[in-house]
Amino acid sequence: MDETPANRQIIDDAELDVLDRYLRGHARDSDETMLLDGVHGMLTALAIGPDPALPEEWLPEILHAPFEDPEQGAAVLGLLAKLNDSIPAELESEAYEPVLGEVAPEDAAAHSDLSAAGWCEGFSRGIDLRASIWESRLAEDGELLEMLTPIMALAVDEGVLAADVPIAKLDDNEYEACLAQIPDAVEAVAHYWRVRPPTERERTAGGGASSSAFGSLPARRGGRWVH
Repeated sequence: MDETPANRQIIDDAELDVLDRYLRGHARDSDETMLLDGVHGMLTALAIGPDPALPEEWLPEILHAPFEDPEQGAAVLGLLAKLNDSIPAELESEAYEPVLGEVAPEDAAAHSDLSAAGWCEGFSRGIDLRASIWESRLAEDGELLEMLTPIMALAVDEGVLAADVPIAKLDDNEYEACLAQIPDAVEAVAHYWRVRPPTERERTAGGGASSSAFGSLPARRGGRWVH
């Protein structure tokens, strides 16, 4: 059977490995640096959100230094483009999975072998690129907020999202359950914005530089990605 067009667009694990090594090798010691899990979270938020973003908007969030040579630049940009194209293709084929960080074995306080911290951080940055639309809709529609519940629970637990009131840490089972709910939450939000696109008022309202839903960023993570 021939592959569908969507399947031909999906990035494979070998390509993710190449992109992962590049991002790690060029990471800066600052909170601005995103590794592969963060990049995937950011591109996911943009793919499912209210208004598409051009590469000129999101590439500066990822790349912070010139390429060493044109060949390297072409390869990395090609992989980032393919990763970006893979997200709607996976959603269309109901095969979306988040790229998550892998917790170091010595981290005894970890809920599981996987960490959503980096992915949630990136998701928050994707929301920030369309902050005013998200803020306006979240303030008016509790249904959208409900769809984001597992992502927001993970973000609070990992310190990405600052809660208005103290919230108990997730236990191991709750954390695992929220991780498992990410694909359904992503698909639900994507459908929501397709059927209820932003109004002209929301598009032109303007707003701050950061979203009220995902307003603060954690320290840079370690670990490896897992897809």
